[in-house]
Amino acid sequence: MTDRGTSALRQTEDCLTVGPSSMRWQDGQLIIEINEISSPPVISRVRGRITVTPTALTGVELPLTPEGTHIWRPFGPTSTIEVDLDAPGWQWQGHGYFDANFGTRALEQDFRYWTWGRYPARGGSTCFYDAVRMDGSELAMAVHFDAAGNAETIPLPPKVAMRRSLWMVARDTRADAGYQPKQVKPMLDAPFYSRSAVRTRLDGEETVGVHEALDLTRFRAGVLKPMLAVRVPRRSRWRFE
Repeated sequence: MTDRGTSALRQTEDCLTVGPSSMRWQDGQLIIEINEISSPPVISRVRGRITVTPTALTGVELPLTPEGTHIWRPFGPTSTIEVDLDAPGWQWQGHGYFDANFGTRALEQDFRYWTWGRYPARGGSTCFYDAVRMDGSELAMAVHFDAAGNAETIPLPPKVAMRRSLWMVARDTRADAGYQPKQVKPMLDAPFYSRSAVRTRLDGEETVGVHEALDLTRFRAGVLKPMLAVRVPRRSRWRFE
């Protein structure tokens, strides 16, 4: 997506519009309309619709710090997703989710590192959050959501190290004892961040879900933030017609 100024923002109770792209709730679905131009090295038009249909919406909020400066909000942890972009081969359906993070401080102020994973499991989905805070304390959480959106904290499976990302970001996730999780599809690789599809096994069930690793020690390095300004397209003076 493109970074834009406040002139490109419109918001109502059911719709968020940023420039030519928007997200809206309609008939129990989150409909995302995309009309963007991708960043280098492959500059091209990205246009189409993504529809996310949660089996249920949750009321769960998880504080990631004792002070509540960061909150994880899994709106629709168990969903179906339909992607229809205006390009050959970019139409598909699958298992999806919808969540968000909120905070009153920058992530790098409170965290050194975290991993997160969401895996389809037992009629719903299971999520793991593991983080190391700046004060050295740790967060380790496992929660299962059923199809009705009910949340249950579950015992943590063992943490297992994975192969590092292309940018050598350290990665781990949760799995049954003796099982080695592995990446099955790369999604995004950056010097401080990795997102990928990962196969693991939970309670004897193999499953493929979305995994991320975030190295905020690297992100705090002065050389990286200027790189983001080059990597993400920006239009500060966009106006609605």
